[in-house]
Amino acid sequence: MRFTFETSSDGVREQLFTLGEIPGVLWTPDGATGPRPLVLMGHGGGQHKKAPGIVARARRFVVECGFAVVAVDVPGHGDRPKDPEYDRIATANQARVAAGAELAPLIARFQALVARQTVPEWRAVLDAVQDLDRVGAGPVGYWGVSLGCGLGVPFVAAEPRVRAAVLGLGGALASAEVAARVTVPVEFLLQWDDERVPRGQGLALFDAFGSAEKTLHANPGGHGKVPAFEVDSNVRFFARHLG
Repeated sequence: MRFTFETSSDGVREQLFTLGEIPGVLWTPDGATGPRPLVLMGHGGGQHKKAPGIVARARRFVVECGFAVVAVDVPGHGDRPKDPEYDRIATANQARVAAGAELAPLIARFQALVARQTVPEWRAVLDAVQDLDRVGAGPVGYWGVSLGCGLGVPFVAAEPRVRAAVLGLGGALASAEVAARVTVPVEFLLQWDDERVPRGQGLALFDAFGSAEKTLHANPGGHGKVPAFEVDSNVRFFARHLG
């Protein structure tokens, strides 16, 4: 793990790093020492590790909860090089949609393919970050919606260190079978008028989670219109389950 840039503001230390070919960013309380909970955040499609929504939530988790937060660019996003195979599939999917194909099944198949790469990458990132004295081997949470949900469900199912997850804007076509293996507490965000993920698919994914504790937060509006007040609930959720 190699740190490449560091800055600090309003009590939050931000460090850019690379782990092999994976570019990432770590936020911790300024001057932090000793172990603490860690939240891994998965960004949305077409976004990157420092998308405004990611940064805003990360800073709140650090300032209000004292957590560490880490985010990385998924393949083909941010500072990662374009992947010819993923680009080819995305272009083919756009052509299929233009010809009248349903979008949701195409997204589901693409996310399942990318998750085969991101799940082991994210586990390696957790290993490296938890080796740092100011983070340590504390409890882990996961936050991710849209693409971050499609990639996050298989990650949460595979990673026993994750104790709680905020997920949403995803559907059962991509993740239902894997979701049954998710047993940690889940807070699930659903937009009632989502134009990318049919409402029934979102409800089916929520139903598929094997968690004894899961909460559905449904709000009116389209795919990118999650109300800002849901961040308050995310903070309380992680504070309750990660300590």
